[in-house]
Amino acid sequence: MAIYLDTAIVAEAKAASKFGWIAGITTNPTLLGKSELSPEVTLKQLAQLIPGEVYYQLMASDFDGMVAEGKAAFGLIGKQTVLKVPATATGFQVVAHLSPEIPCAVTAIYSASQAVVSAEAGAKYAIAYVNRATRLLGNGFALVQDMANVLKNSNTEILAASIKSPEEAVKTLLAGAHHLTLPLDVLQAMAVHELSQQTVDEFAQNGRGIFK
Repeated sequence: MAIYLDTAIVAEAKAASKFGWIAGITTNPTLLGKSELSPEVTLKQLAQLIPGEVYYQLMASDFDGMVAEGKAAFGLIGKQTVLKVPATATGFQVVAHLSPEIPCAVTAIYSASQAVVSAEAGAKYAIAYVNRATRLLGNGFALVQDMANVLKNSNTEILAASIKSPEEAVKTLLAGAHHLTLPLDVLQAMAVHELSQQTVDEFAQNGRGIFK
């Protein structure tokens, strides 16, 4: 299991880099649009902050354009690159073409059949938008469960996105997701609980240690 930060804001990546348990960074066109820096500069800085995978989503819609964009992204990010390729007919062709050279993640999957094609095309990851799927399809957790069932004998793993709370994150993992990508506020919320702090406060008040 790996947990990624979902952002293109360099300041957020700097904060998360101090956690020590973030596996990488996922971006998308909307997130890159929120950065004050150019996409090229943003991606380079994100890759310098966290040594793990950095995801870039293709914007081109035709085969040649997507292939060229994917190779350009790899030129910017290097070995940390994972290309997010939309789950379209052309997108799957691009994954089959590029995945032997550059790790690919098929994004915006809304059916288990698309997860099957992702695996056959050679994708490293299949990305499900859990909260969005719940709003549009009725049950994002059921989608993840179906994806997990059809992918269980493949080399393609499920990366779950569009997660709005720690509770939703845990339910997604229980449904069969292998990895999560979360915004900074949800990452921070994952690590804390009021009862944990209450317990620590009690130990501090009543206990003794080597420095006290």
